[in-house]
This record gives sequence, structure tokens and C-alpha cells, in this order.
Amino acid sequence: MMRTPALPRLSTPLRLRARIKRFLPRTLFGRALVIIVTPMILAQAISTYVFFGRHIDVITTTMARTVSGEIGLTIDEIAGGMTPVARGAVFGRAQRNTGLIYTFDPGVELGPTGGDILDEGQRALARAIRASQPYDFTIQSANDNDTDLVRMQLSDGVLSVEVPSKRLSSFTTNLFYLSMLGSTIILSAVAIIFMRNQLRPIRRLAVAADRFGKGRDMPGFRPHGAEEIRQAAEAFIDMRDRIRRQIQQRTEMLAGVSHDLRTPLTRMKLQLAMLGDGPDIDELRTDVDEMRQMIDAYLAFARGEGTEEATPTDLAAFLEEVVVAARREGADIAFDAPESHVLPLRREAMRRCLANLLSNARRHARHIRLSVIQDDSAVALVVDDDGPGIPPAQREEAMKPFVRLDESRNQETGGTGLGLAIARDVARRHGGDLVLSTSPMGGLRCTVRLPL
Repeated sequence: MMRTPALPRLSTPLRLRARIKRFLPRTLFGRALVIIVTPMILAQAISTYVFFGRHIDVITTTMARTVSGEIGLTIDEIAGGMTPVARGAVFGRAQRNTGLIYTFDPGVELGPTGGDILDEGQRALARAIRASQPYDFTIQSANDNDTDLVRMQLSDGVLSVEVPSKRLSSFTTNLFYLSMLGSTIILSAVAIIFMRNQLRPIRRLAVAADRFGKGRDMPGFRPHGAEEIRQAAEAFIDMRDRIRRQIQQRTEMLAGVSHDLRTPLTRMKLQLAMLGDGPDIDELRTDVDEMRQMIDAYLAFARGEGTEEATPTDLAAFLEEVVVAARREGADIAFDAPESHVLPLRREAMRRCLANLLSNARRHARHIRLSVIQDDSAVALVVDDDGPGIPPAQREEAMKPFVRLDESRNQETGGTGLGLAIARDVARRHGGDLVLSTSPMGGLRCTVRLPL
């Protein structure tokens, strides 16, 4: 038993690239913002870490050494058995000059040291005191969180020092962070505005191309934006004009061919009418009529109604006209009228498309139903019948020009082989498509899907 070879696994770089793509924006606008904003944020982060982080460390260390030195001077002042009154006078002068609040508890033991140090300022102060003073100490935050309490074990008691937090940290740190955040927001807003203005011409070009693909025009479209976008827009305009000229030239050429071919056919019909009746004459008349029908069908397919402009059309009223015309030809059609909805259509081309589908259904089925299915992006015109249908393997072949699944030469059963081809050509000129499937009625379902 042969084993199916396993599919090759993606290499590590490819897997990594695939994971990264899942998190990247899908729009050009989002990716452009990432390209602009990411280096800006990285540059600010690096400068903050390399320069400002070091700068803050130096400032914090300097401020902590200053506080430690002031505490050391006060300890030297009260050393040597000073009376409580004199000690209070020293504490008062120190508070007025340094902002530190001192209290002394004689005969008290500090207890275990090594309490929790909460922030960088406290850690810097602890390092400074440890480097300059031989006493055991603790540092903790006061209840108001605006003051740090330093307690030191002296020889005759415990000295408590309330240090304002602003003596250990610089307010410029927060100012720097706010300025970085503000500048990032402002620069990002400016980048967004400029990027939206730069991408607007690309969106207009995309809309113009989409409307042209759906058979609709976009009046007033002109090249805008950067040089590359202008070149793309000018190339699109040139392409659109060439396609329109080609369609117009083909239509004019086919009109001439139609006149040249119909003239000898008319002359042949007149000559046959003058010859009288007879089996051979009747066969010739049938051949001439068949040639005329094939020429008309071929010209309708090749012309494709290319010169007709799309106009806003009430879909419900338009379909009602098509159904009434088909019923006059003897078709048994059930019509599920949709809600009133205006859609840009080439009316004559779409009329021919639906007439071909209904004519095919009438030729092979007894009952036909025309319905409309609408979603957020498209409208589907659905023709169902209870005929024999078309096998799935032959449906794509059936929509090719001049392909007749019925090999009969009878035009009433085999047709010219252009009905479905014309219908699909019209649907595609509207930016949609024709899809064949199995109908719930047992026959063929033809779905003409038109974009909104």
C-alpha cells in the first residue's frame, strides 16, 4: 500500500513571517501608520532608556546624598548629651533650612531593620545613609505617601526624620514623560492626517476601477495625489478610453456587417417568394430563416450591448415588464415580486439576458419561477424550472458560445447555442456573473448575481 507523501513543513523563518503577518494591519493606511509611528516610538524609548534613565539615576543619587548629609549634620549637632530644649532648637533650625522634620525618642530601641523599600528614591537614600552613617536605620513610607520616614538607632535613643518625597525625586520626570506622550500623540495625529490625504487618491482610483468593472461610470474622476498615484490614475484613464473605443469600433463594424449580411438574405427571401411553393423551396426558406436567426443571435452576442449606459432602474417594475413580455409568448411563470429597489442597470442588455433565460426555461420546462434574493453586497435574480436540467459536468460547457447540448438542428429545441453565453456576458458586464445549479423544482436554476 502506497503512502501519500507528507506535505513539506514550512521552515522556521516562513512560520515566523506568517505569524507576524497575522498581527499586521491589512490596509495600506494601517501599515503606513505602523511604518511611521513604530520608529518614532522606538527612538523615544531608546533615548529615554539611554539618556534620561541615566540622567534620573544621577539626579536621584545626588538628592539622596544631600538628604543623607543634612541628616548627618543634624546628628553631629545633637551628639554629646544635649538637653531636650537645646535639641529642639537644633531640630527647629534644621526644619526651617532643610524642610526635614526631626523627633527624638530617648531610651528607645529601633528593633529589627530591613523593612520594605518601596521606590527608587528610598533605595537611593538607603544607599547614601549606609555609605555615610554607621547607624542602623529603617525607611518606610508615611501614611500620606508624601513623606518618607527614616528612623535611626543612635547611642541614646531613636532619631525619626520625616523626609518629603519631593526631596528624593524630581518633578521634571513626570513632566518629561507627559511631554513625550503629548508629542507622540500630536505627531501621530499629524501623521494620520497626512496619510489619509495621501491615500484618498488611491481609494478614488480603486472606486473608479470597481465602478468601471461593474459597467458604471464615475464622472469627474481626475488624477490626484503623488506622482506615482497620478501615473497609475492616468494609466487607468487611458485603459478605460481604449476599451470604450474598442467597444465602439466593434459595434460600428458589426452594424456594417449586419447590413451587408441582411441585404443578400432579404434578396434571397424575395427570390424564394417569387419561385412559388414546393418541398425544395420550403427547405430553402427554412435555411434562410435559420441563417437570419443565427446572424441576429451572433450580432447580439458580439455587440454585447456595449454602448448602452447604466441608468438607475426600479428592479421590481423592470422585472414585472420582463415577466409580462415572457407570458405573452406563452410562458407559465410564477413571479415573486421583490421590494422596490433602485439598481443601476443597462436595461436593454439585462432585458435580453433575462429573456434568454426565460426562453430557455420555456423551451424545456412547463413551469418557471422568477425570484429575487438580496443580501448586503449583491442582488441575485433566480430563474427556476422543472425541466430536465443540465448535468453538472456540462454546465460550464453550456455557457460557451455556439455550444448546443441538443444536437438537433431544430431552432425550436436546440436554439443557436448563444442564449446562456449572451446572458453570462451581460451579467459580467454589470460586474456580476451567471451561475447554473440544480433547482428545487427539479430542473435548472440560473442565478444572475449583480453587485449593489
